[in-house]
Amino acid sequence: MRIRRPSHRNAHTFLVHVFGRGLDGERYVVERFRSRPDGQIHPVEAEQPKANKGRRRPRRTIVSAGAVRKMRPERDEIIICTALDLKASGVQIWGIAASGLAAMRHAH
Repeated sequence: MRIRRPSHRNAHTFLVHVFGRGLDGERYVVERFRSRPDGQIHPVEAEQPKANKGRRRPRRTIVSAGAVRKMRPERDEIIICTALDLKASGVQIWGIAASGLAAMRHAH
């Protein structure tokens, strides 16, 4: 017999992967992605800054380390913050659905 635990709608579960020196830097480039039920991951274009007409690439979203610490992903969102001043350092923040942790819970 299994005992069912009550689910809390206001619980915010997410996975944080720290790479390199983590949040030792001062400024970070932020990229946002959405995971789909079929396993595909796509960039979120609507929240990205638009490029100027004469520019080839869109502007990057750059935030402080304090702003990165306050970021919370939606259930299907992946946020990647890469340090500008430290080589290969930053964090990846995965929502519960994007991380696959919720799927593992219902697998048994």
